[in-house]
Amino acid sequence: MKRSYFGVIILCITLSMNIVFTQLLVHQYYHENYINVLIYMTCNIILFPVAIFVYKKEKNKGGANYEKK
Repeated sequence: MKRSYFGVIILCITLSMNIVFTQLLVHQYYHENYINVLIYMTCNIILFPVAIFVYKKEKNKGGANYEKK
């Protein structure tokens, strides 16, 4: 059975957005724009569980080339 790349692409996009929001958060904190820091922090807090959910869904979907022990 061939694996769908949709979940992997969504996971890559989500984790990339986490990196971008973290960089923006640090930059805004350095310039003391605390409202923007709270916005980017909230985006990070929301995106991280989404990435975990997508990962678990892809992991349980099957198609991996290893045997479960």
